[in-house]
Amino acid sequence: MSEKDIENLTLESYENEFSFKENKSNLNISFNRIAFIFFIFLMVCLIYSIKVFYLGSLNSKILQKKIYSSKANFRADIIDNNGNFIAKTVNTLTAGIRPNLIIDEKKLLINLQLIFPDKDFSNIKKRIKKKKYFRIQRELRQDQIERLRNLGDKSIEFEDQITRIYPQQNLFSHIIGQIDDDNNGISGIEKFFDYELKKRNKPLKLTVDTDIQFLIREELIKAQEIFKNIGSASILMDVNNGNILSMVSLPDFDLNKRQDIKDVNYINRATKGVYELGSVFKTFTFAAGLNEEEIELETPFINLEKKIYCAGRPIGEYDDKIPTDLTAEEILIRSGNIGSVRIGQKVGIEKFKLFLENIGVLNKIEFDIEEVGQPIPFRWGKCKLATTSFGHGITTTPLQLAKGYSIIANGGYEIKPTLIENSKSNIIEKKRFLKEGISKKVNGVLRKIVSTTEGTAEFANVSGYEVGGKTGTAQKSINGVYSKKKINTFAAIFPTSKPKYVLIVLLDEPEPNKEYIYHYRDGRPPYKGNWRNTAGWTSVEIAGKIIEKIGPILATKYIELN
Repeated sequence: MSEKDIENLTLESYENEFSFKENKSNLNISFNRIAFIFFIFLMVCLIYSIKVFYLGSLNSKILQKKIYSSKANFRADIIDNNGNFIAKTVNTLTAGIRPNLIIDEKKLLINLQLIFPDKDFSNIKKRIKKKKYFRIQRELRQDQIERLRNLGDKSIEFEDQITRIYPQQNLFSHIIGQIDDDNNGISGIEKFFDYELKKRNKPLKLTVDTDIQFLIREELIKAQEIFKNIGSASILMDVNNGNILSMVSLPDFDLNKRQDIKDVNYINRATKGVYELGSVFKTFTFAAGLNEEEIELETPFINLEKKIYCAGRPIGEYDDKIPTDLTAEEILIRSGNIGSVRIGQKVGIEKFKLFLENIGVLNKIEFDIEEVGQPIPFRWGKCKLATTSFGHGITTTPLQLAKGYSIIANGGYEIKPTLIENSKSNIIEKKRFLKEGISKKVNGVLRKIVSTTEGTAEFANVSGYEVGGKTGTAQKSINGVYSKKKINTFAAIFPTSKPKYVLIVLLDEPEPNKEYIYHYRDGRPPYKGNWRNTAGWTSVEIAGKIIEKIGPILATKYIELN
């Protein structure tokens, strides 16, 4: 090999080595580029993954919050004894405003005012200026939703919301009660069963009947138009188990429109109203006399005084036409004050007091709502025995009156009034407070009060229903002083041959109506006008109309009346 060949070889080798090194260098550069790109890719993926995780976590928290909120706002439905909804939890939409997204405030306010004409827009303007999100309307109607969406305003936002609605509006207001903005019950069933309503999955079933409630309320509203009374109350209860089919108190209120009901006008007169109820107590005096074997139906009371005095105060008859010679049952039929006093005196303080306690009219009653009145306590004495025997100077509630009459009617067995279907409170060992046969005797006399011209409740003698009952007219005590204003009450039971129901009708401060046409049920000509402001001419008239309306429903749904 020549020197030139060696030189060429060496040069070639160098060239190859250089080419190799150059290629290697290029390869390194390419690899580094790929690695860098891959790194960037990984970082992007990592950032994206973190973002996705964060958003997922955030959405999860929001979802959990919504779920928690839903659970917190959920309340079980409330239904009547036929399955009709009285209170229901539903999903609704709420509209809110984000002030920072408002483009044309003036235009927005004009449009909102057209949709919500009852809103206070001066307050809305103030809230807009604060630049913080706020709700403008809860529980949107479908037409409001559509109109808001058609505006196309990005500042308007919708929120899903669980809310409480009351399909029957005013019908059961005093029974159901209200909830606050935090979904807590503040009165009525909503408060008393607050915990249970938040936990249970199935509806809470009540004993009340929507159809009957509607008809009774309707008649009480008509009564206010006729007699101008400031309020009224009614209770329809099963005398054998205490189930309340209807409980109405007027004035009432729409449960869908939250309002302050602390005003005395909104008191539940059926349960919380504490009144002197007058002569309806004479039934208890009469029953106690029979039960203690101090009287019989035909026990004579001769030469009864027209007026007696106790502690210097006179006690007289409400009607001068009441005879001075009466039997025990005639005393109750004619509603004699003096005769009732004499029966009460025969029974004596201790036995009469125990009797009233047993039938539940003296002490505060246990019930399914908290709005229950406490009868005014008093000290017993000879004069108090005398006045109590004819219903003067003793107070109770219409609910307690219904319980007392139920025990009188059902054979003397203890019951516990309830609004809850299949209530455990009624699964009790029933005590008996009346001797055998006493209820039948009393029920028969109550029937005569309604069915005879000597009685005080002729206008309740509805054909086919065997109505019996007792009237009560009492002066209303205002600030501890008796006034000319009245509380007129009628306590009815039917059918008297086999009692099933007690009906209490109370009118608060009724006035006589000289233009009203009374219709007798025995064929006598109608009677126009009346100046007497007594239960026989007011509460009895309304009770008769109520029984005419509800009787067919009771006969169809619950019992057969002969």
